[in-house]
Amino acid sequence: MIARLLVTVGIVFYAVVVPVLEINQTHVFNPGWEPHARLHEVWQLFTNTALGAFSFWLVWFRGDLRLSSLLTLFVTGGFLLAYGLRAYYGGSMVLSDGSEKMILGVNLGLFAYGLAILLAGIAVALDRRERAARLAIE
Repeated sequence: MIARLLVTVGIVFYAVVVPVLEINQTHVFNPGWEPHARLHEVWQLFTNTALGAFSFWLVWFRGDLRLSSLLTLFVTGGFLLAYGLRAYYGGSMVLSDGSEKMILGVNLGLFAYGLAILLAGIAVALDRRERAARLAIE
């Protein structure tokens, strides 16, 4: 149960929290963004939310923590790669008002998605240990 909850935290980050934070004037409705960039943003939000819904189903209805965790790694890892490479393509986490969302002195996206990957890894380890214990009993 704990492993399922840990994976679910990461899913909620990318499938629910990010869309809530980005459907506003700083992202989806940002008049300074090219319409093509806004289309890509909405596409990314829909894709991540759909992957999150599928991942949630995998965890809670199929009991497949591994595949769900792998999907979390793909979505959140993609952000971490984009964040790490931002200097090469002119990307930034600074919003149009000049602010940057931070938590504990770390960019919010970097913190949340790093945490999501860590929690998914812990969940897979817990699940593996639980499966091994069940097999040992049989």
